[in-house]
Amino acid sequence: MRSQPDLRLNFLCAAVLAAMAVPAVAQDAAPAATTLDKVNVTGSRIKRADVEAALPVTIVQKAEIEAQGITSAEQLLSFLNIAGNGADGMVSASVDMDLGELRGTAGVSGANLRGQGSDATLVLLNGRRVATHGLRGQAVDLNSIPFAAIDRVEVLRDGASAMYGTDAIGGVINFITRTDYQGISVNAGFDATQHGGGNIYNYSLLGGVGDLDTDRWNVWGTVNWRRSEFLRSHQRDFANSFQPDRGVSPDTRGTPFATVTNATGGIINGSLIDPDGGSKQNYVNILNLPGGAGCENGGPAMGPYDYRLWDSGSSKYACAWDYPAAQALQQPQDSLQFLGRATFLIGENHRFYAEAMGSRVKSEREYEPLQLTSSASLTSVMGPGTWYPLNGNTKQTYDQVYNALAAYFGTANLTYGNPIPYRWRCMACGPRQIETTTKSYRLLAGLEGSIGSWDYDVGVSRASNKAESVLRGGYYFSSGLRDVLGSGLLNPFLMPGQQQSAAGMAALQAASASGVHLYGGESTVTTVDASFSGGLGFSLWGSEAQLATGVEARREEFEFGGVQVLDGLPLNYNTIYQAPFDETSELPKVHRDVKAVYAEMYLPIIDTLDVTVAVRHDRYDTFGGTTNPKYSFKWQPIQSLAFRGAYSTGFKVPEFTKLFAGVNRVDYFGRDLVDPASCPGGSVNSSIPGCDLIQPVIVTGGKTDLQPEESEQKSIGFVFSPADNFNLSLDWWEIERSNTIRVPNLATLTANYALFPDNWIRDSSGKVTAIDQRYINSGGTLTRGVELDANLSGELAGGRWQVNLNGSYIDTFKEKSLANEPYGENKVGEYVRFYNLPLKWKHTLGFGWARGDWAHLLTQVYRSGYKDEEPVSVEGGFYTPANWNPDVDDYITYNYSLTWTGLENTRFTFAVRNLLDTDPPFTAHQVDFASGAAWEPRVADPRGRSFNLQVEYRFD
Repeated sequence: MRSQPDLRLNFLCAAVLAAMAVPAVAQDAAPAATTLDKVNVTGSRIKRADVEAALPVTIVQKAEIEAQGITSAEQLLSFLNIAGNGADGMVSASVDMDLGELRGTAGVSGANLRGQGSDATLVLLNGRRVATHGLRGQAVDLNSIPFAAIDRVEVLRDGASAMYGTDAIGGVINFITRTDYQGISVNAGFDATQHGGGNIYNYSLLGGVGDLDTDRWNVWGTVNWRRSEFLRSHQRDFANSFQPDRGVSPDTRGTPFATVTNATGGIINGSLIDPDGGSKQNYVNILNLPGGAGCENGGPAMGPYDYRLWDSGSSKYACAWDYPAAQALQQPQDSLQFLGRATFLIGENHRFYAEAMGSRVKSEREYEPLQLTSSASLTSVMGPGTWYPLNGNTKQTYDQVYNALAAYFGTANLTYGNPIPYRWRCMACGPRQIETTTKSYRLLAGLEGSIGSWDYDVGVSRASNKAESVLRGGYYFSSGLRDVLGSGLLNPFLMPGQQQSAAGMAALQAASASGVHLYGGESTVTTVDASFSGGLGFSLWGSEAQLATGVEARREEFEFGGVQVLDGLPLNYNTIYQAPFDETSELPKVHRDVKAVYAEMYLPIIDTLDVTVAVRHDRYDTFGGTTNPKYSFKWQPIQSLAFRGAYSTGFKVPEFTKLFAGVNRVDYFGRDLVDPASCPGGSVNSSIPGCDLIQPVIVTGGKTDLQPEESEQKSIGFVFSPADNFNLSLDWWEIERSNTIRVPNLATLTANYALFPDNWIRDSSGKVTAIDQRYINSGGTLTRGVELDANLSGELAGGRWQVNLNGSYIDTFKEKSLANEPYGENKVGEYVRFYNLPLKWKHTLGFGWARGDWAHLLTQVYRSGYKDEEPVSVEGGFYTPANWNPDVDDYITYNYSLTWTGLENTRFTFAVRNLLDTDPPFTAHQVDFASGAAWEPRVADPRGRSFNLQVEYRFD
């Protein structure tokens, strides 16, 4: 791959996709010609001939993408070492639920540069914005990008608010399509895994007519279809959460053969006393009692509950179920994308262009079946009316459970005839499924050309992304579910091979909520822009000074439908049991208007030193104005060595959902809160006046007074090219964000009461009745790193070889909760539960050789290990598993690809991914709050070894 050698402070490397340089073996940078066309590169509005010395931009050409068999934007980003390790892809975002902050992950793949998050990375299509995803309006969905039309991808590894405005903190990814095409091209391919599941298929058609040189017009279009199949956890043996000796065991007693629980009014009267030791037992699975059949015989993926790991001595005789094994490692997805473009020449120096892009993406989230947990509350969905009763249909099973309990614990604390409360994994209910359909489009028309020595580009566009989620299998109306459970027609105590009754299944299906609309939203952006660039007519001691200037006006809109009503019945988490409705985020259409003006000046001070100064002012009708400058330089004292540096500021406006989401109030049941005004020590102690326990209402939601986040970016580095066949780049960078938007945690609000007195809501007597945990601007983050790129090439056996090394080293990642406090500990190389996992070192090392019609490439992809998440028992200091290892191993995989072009108009590419079939490294990671159990999906690929074949044929 070719990376633009830039001269700014970030460098330009030969390719953050170094390993993707198959054709790069045959595509060394050509010597400078006498005359070079001036072109725009992402990050600058000034057209230059020496772009390879101007910007820290990595350019990935179409040939390089094809050589690796890459068929989607998300796949491409996984090869970029500059990309962070966040929960922003179809694998890493397969979290357990679709609530709140996680709602937008339904079928979404985001771009996350330098670990700043997908909401702080700007994604462009042909240099202009596209709409963010409709469910949260937070980040652009890469699945909507028409990948078959891409000619190249430019990745600006630097802040760019001075050029593009909001969001460009981590960097900019610009997907650039071809400008014209003649003929017809078809492409088909597959990527099949050796172990089954997760296969990928793709087809595309490209066609165009008209010659710009002779006909003075060209029209072309492309259609691309791609299917990514389900990969379920049980299809990969490394995804095994029954490894208690290493610190991983399912924290659930909801099993296919139910666990009996202790609830007032149930079969257990008081507590069961264990004859072995005298402890109280409140969760008992009769399979796990002495002399029982054993948890393993209760059904697939059942095993003993590790009560020591979870510090739950009252669950000594409980069983557990490997519920992560029922989840998806890779979500299934079907996508259909279209892009068409028409270009007409007007005179000699002007051209009109029109572009239409559209996509339809359907994805499915699948989770384990419902866990039904009995409650003593009469108002609960799972109240006493749903417990397993004693009647004519249930007597045999009821007696089996009662007799097993009585045989071991005795009858003193058992009441025959009382219903049995339980915790049951309802396998008969089927897996929970949520289907999300996302439709997006962008319409663009513009006029570009030159007037004298100045270039111009004027355009108007409108883009939309609309997404809707629908319940499929596994969800049921609570009223019908209560009825069938209370009747005893469903049996929670079935052994493998036994079947639910036909009457029970019919009653269950009658309560199905399949097809109910869950929520939906739409994000749109309408933009009018104009840019102008050209020479200023004067020179300093170098070449002519250049200027670019422009204006932009856009309207951003968002709406979200979270309130659902069916036949007059409001639908929520309780009316359809455990369905993740989001009625509090209901948001009628809102909008904001943005007007911006910017300028960029290129000043060649002397022959060896040039400086670029850029500034942009954005004015929001809601936030007021913000001005962001950028200063960069390039100093080239000798031909083979160049130094570069840059400083800029950036900003990121809050998303509509963080501003306008509805207020949600929930009771706090924790036993660790006091009123900090009367108890400065912060610990509950009823013997100290004012330190009594409080359990207020917790208030969450949007807040209209939020302000934009701010950032400072710095970088400095060099490029060393002592010979035509060797170059080396090294760049240091820093991003510091302030005024970050976050939810204040209770510990911060308590410890800093003097700063947040208004967050403690009181009644007329001064008693704390609620705590406001809505979003606030507070604190910041600090990230530093170094990027390395080295390229060496030569001749061998009649062909051309090339070695590429591209690496990213993260030195610092720190956070602080408040602006006036110091940063916390460095988290690089440490486990971070949410968002980005800051790995210390990542690299790709590639060796390619090309001769004639053949091109080979072998790459190594390296991800460094890190300190693991501590199991609950280790963190609490009460139990350390025998084989627990606090360190996660490095993850190293190898890929091989072969390209052959020996048939006329035909290209074959064969690739083997994960050549050695390396499993992800083990981690004592649980699945409850992030994807993965016993492995880390933000780092590893669960598919294992796969075989990829792509065939392209061009019709002349």
